[in-house]
Amino acid sequence: MTSDKTQRDAINNQRFKDTYVHASQEPWLQWYPGIDFKLLRATQETGHWTILVNCSKGSSIPRHEHLGAGEYYVISGKMEVRGGVENGGITAIAGDYGYEPNGVIHDMTNFPEDTVIYFTNFGPIRYIDDDNNTVGLLDWQGILKAAEEGAAKIT
Repeated sequence: MTSDKTQRDAINNQRFKDTYVHASQEPWLQWYPGIDFKLLRATQETGHWTILVNCSKGSSIPRHEHLGAGEYYVISGKMEVRGGVENGGITAIAGDYGYEPNGVIHDMTNFPEDTVIYFTNFGPIRYIDDDNNTVGLLDWQGILKAAEEGAAKIT
C-alpha cells in the first residue's frame, strides 16, 4: 500500500514543481539607493511577484500606484507609508502585516530605521509624479529581468 501511494504521489508531483529558494544564500540586488531586494518568485500565470526588501535607515520608495493588490510583512525595522501614523498614514513595525488594495496611491514610503520586509504584489506598480504622470512601471517581467541582470535601476 505504501509503495502504491509513493508511486502515485511521484507521478502526480512530476506535473507540478515546488518553488524553493535558498534566500539566505542569494545576494541582495539594488532597487533604489539604500534599498535592495531578493527575488523569491515572479510568475506569468498570475502576474504576481514576491521579494524580500532590505531598506537602509533613511531610504525611501517614490510615489507609486498599485495596479495589483500588495501584501507585506515587516520582518524587522519600521516603515512609514504616506508619512506614517503621525501624518494620517500607516506606521508598520516588526511583526506587522499590511494589505494594499489595487488602485491605492502611496507617496513616499520611508524607512526611519533599517528594515526588512517580505512583499508580494499581485500585478504591476506604476511609478508616478505629483501630477500622476507615469514615470516607470514594474511588473513580474521587470522584477524577473532585474534579478537576472543583477539589478540596477528597475523602474
